[in-house]
Amino acid sequence: MARDKDNLYGMKFRGNERWMQFLDPYRTIGELNAIEQQKLDRHPYEVVDAILTRYSKEGPGAIAAIPGEVERLKWAGIYPQKQGGDAFMLRIKVPGGFLTAAQFRAIGVVADAFAEGPDGTESAVFGAKYADITTRQSIQLHWIRMEDIPRIWQRFHDVGLTTLQACGDGLRNVLSCPVSGVDAHEAFDGLPIAQQVSAFFTGNRDYANLPRKFKVSITGCVEDCAQAEINDIGLWPARAEDGTLGFNVLAGGGLSDGERMASDLDIFVSQDQTVELTRAIAQAFGELGNRENRGLARMRYLVQELGPEGFRQAIAERAHFELTTAGEDLTKRYRGDHVGVHAQKQPGLVYVGCSVPVGRMSGLELVEVARLAETYGDGTVRTGTDQNFILTGVPEKRLD
Repeated sequence: MARDKDNLYGMKFRGNERWMQFLDPYRTIGELNAIEQQKLDRHPYEVVDAILTRYSKEGPGAIAAIPGEVERLKWAGIYPQKQGGDAFMLRIKVPGGFLTAAQFRAIGVVADAFAEGPDGTESAVFGAKYADITTRQSIQLHWIRMEDIPRIWQRFHDVGLTTLQACGDGLRNVLSCPVSGVDAHEAFDGLPIAQQVSAFFTGNRDYANLPRKFKVSITGCVEDCAQAEINDIGLWPARAEDGTLGFNVLAGGGLSDGERMASDLDIFVSQDQTVELTRAIAQAFGELGNRENRGLARMRYLVQELGPEGFRQAIAERAHFELTTAGEDLTKRYRGDHVGVHAQKQPGLVYVGCSVPVGRMSGLELVEVARLAETYGDGTVRTGTDQNFILTGVPEKRLD
């Protein structure tokens, strides 16, 4: 297959690497941490071409020979496994947890064909050749070999999937309610907006070198199954004084070290302003975030330092529209899962949420779920932050 450098197996790059110029003075005075130095020396996206032209042929040893290259693998959705050797984890972006049956099947086929560990690594419960649904609605595969990645990327490209920027210091998978568009009680369908935000950032060099990972939740669901309060940016449904439906904005949430619930920024954005808002926030994070101490680089530390008012001002200085105050908050409660059978807003249809132990499924199970989605549902599969999957568009009469 002929390859274009800016369209490598569907991985389209754009932008002019604004952070290179912005951060260059830090390099000369030695204030950047080691990983920031490595990202300036070689843009992380360059690893994609190197995987296709070198590493898939020469093996992991060629990666280790280039300083910082193991870290750059994350921008291609790849982590080395702790087992070492030629074992890698590959993560697939699934914005809002929405997949077609063809995409779900392709992941299952890849898992069965390529995600197999050496003898002795099989699980007594799950066997080998499996995939994991993650708490960010992504799907990841283990025991992937570098030599197989070009073929895997080609299979994913053929069905519209990418692993680009599923990891690394940029926008991670954007969360949304997994039953967006079918939930009988949602304020509005937030999935298309989550997909627009993901499309803007994925492959965009201007926003691919942030101080740390950037996690966003966007939902029109009134039950917050997309966990807005523990994301760097949480957009949940609200109503402006004139009745416009959009989002109130939270910022600075997160778990792991330095746990913090997101702060209310007193901002309302309409649905068509969402991409620009997230761009402005990413710009503020890129310019003001901590690049000296990686342990304090997550956006929640910046929000804590500036305070909600100071962070709001930083956004106002960068956004290409005037910020307005928060509207009426429409979120009612937190919902942990969508397991079970539930009526959709579309008459006569239900969605069926299925529990997946620890989010792990064999490749053949994924293929079977794709068949069920096409046979009984609307041909889509949704993944949730609870690591379960949902089939939508199932006629009530077919439940028996």
